[in-house]
Amino acid sequence: MIQRWSIARRLFVANLLIVVVFIAIVGTATYVDARDRTYDEAGLRMAGIANSIAASPLVLEAAASPDPSALLQPYAMDVMAAADVDFITIMATDRTRWTHPRPEELGRPYIGSIDAALQGGELTEVTAGTLGPSVRTIVPVKDDAGKVRALVAAGVTVGTVDVAFAARLPALLAIGLALLLGGSWASWLLGRYLRRVTRGWGPEQLAQLFAYYESVLHSVREGLVLIDTKGRVVMYNDQAAELLGLDEAGSKDPTRPPAMADLPLDEGLRDLFESGRTTKDEIVLTGSRVLVVNQGPAIGPETPDRHGRNPVYGTVATLRDRTEIESLGNELETMRTLSDALRAQTHEHANRLHTMVSLLELGRTREALDFATRDLELSQQLTDEMVRSVGEPVLSALVMGKVAEAHERGVQLDVATLGSGTAAGIAVQDLVTILGNLLDNAIDAAAEGAPPRRVELTVESDEEGLDIAVHDTGAPLEAAAAGNIFRHGYSTKPAGPGGRGIGLALVRQAVQRLGGTLAINGRRGAKFEVFLPAAVSPGKERDA
Repeated sequence: MIQRWSIARRLFVANLLIVVVFIAIVGTATYVDARDRTYDEAGLRMAGIANSIAASPLVLEAAASPDPSALLQPYAMDVMAAADVDFITIMATDRTRWTHPRPEELGRPYIGSIDAALQGGELTEVTAGTLGPSVRTIVPVKDDAGKVRALVAAGVTVGTVDVAFAARLPALLAIGLALLLGGSWASWLLGRYLRRVTRGWGPEQLAQLFAYYESVLHSVREGLVLIDTKGRVVMYNDQAAELLGLDEAGSKDPTRPPAMADLPLDEGLRDLFESGRTTKDEIVLTGSRVLVVNQGPAIGPETPDRHGRNPVYGTVATLRDRTEIESLGNELETMRTLSDALRAQTHEHANRLHTMVSLLELGRTREALDFATRDLELSQQLTDEMVRSVGEPVLSALVMGKVAEAHERGVQLDVATLGSGTAAGIAVQDLVTILGNLLDNAIDAAAEGAPPRRVELTVESDEEGLDIAVHDTGAPLEAAAAGNIFRHGYSTKPAGPGGRGIGLALVRQAVQRLGGTLAINGRRGAKFEVFLPAAVSPGKERDA
């Protein structure tokens, strides 16, 4: 039953019990202290009355007379009435009573301790006498020589003291009730706050919910990042830490989450997170990865306010790794380029075959042979130069395909190769990404420009690395465009069905990952220059 109670109810009941126990303990201590004080006050009052009677000369005079009761009994009764005490007993040193509220007790022995008074001291005690339990003080009556001649006892019954103490109980009860009401009210307010914060759930439910959330955050394959309204990263899971290159998931101190500037995020991704804008399947390049980001407001589950608005705690973003998909897309694009090149070459080859067949039918055998020889020499020369310079057949095939594609679009692609080294240690996929996107961009720019439409490709390889330069005769780039052309999503071309602004961004990403440099210059058209350092082989590292 208790396990289904909310934290607020448990805290309210616990606080109420604590207040009740506290009031009981404090009330009991206060009650005992007040009772003891009442008895002490009664003893002090009795001591004052007894000392006043013992100092009266009448007592010494009566003690020396043959019948002390005749003088002292009326005097004691008057003092009892005036001082509001229950009894005043004046006695001889042998306990014989000279005065008493009950006349029949005169001459009988006093009940109580008198040893301290006989020795000249004073004694206050609570003891039972003829009138019942009472608070009494007994003092000696001394003559001028200091000899004890008589004893005086003044007292009030316990019932009288309890009546005086009972008059204080309403105040004690009022204080206890005020503490109970105040503690209950404070517990109710605290319980109401906790009920709102914990949504009425118990600790077992919260612990189970937290365990579920933790398992989901650590198991989900998508990266999850939660950013509050102050730009602090309050939570990110393991996958997000891996995709973003962070040390660990989450913050060590949840009350002090890291700021966005404290995390090693790429500038584009940081700008997206800080903007808080809603995005759907937006591609962001960061480091060596291509990420797909979805971002939206983190809306709380509370009921809307009077304006119909739900509370917003910040923004939540999900990250998906698209690097492998993009790599496969690049390879597919390369295959498509080669396929288009084969189609173009097939078309050109068919035209040349028709030409050679026609020459043979006309009996122009030597002209047909010369035509075929020259055509074969041109194709072989380009292939040999690329293979000899770069040493990568796939890259050679890519360039030859781009030559055919450019020819179809009315653009002349000139290729110059220098050096005899190879692009050591550079993955062919990266070379295809860099060179393919640069050539596509140059051919598009040249095709849209004024004649003559040309693209010049220069490839130089040596032991230090690979230099690639692509120069087109398209429209010159403006200064603003030159600064943004490598940014993802930026393009000077009209939007196409597949989107724009990713090709050169991928080139920049690949160059940075390989530790190379990328520059753009040229007054006529645009000239892209790329340097890729050759990777050091393990053998050279050992030799070094």
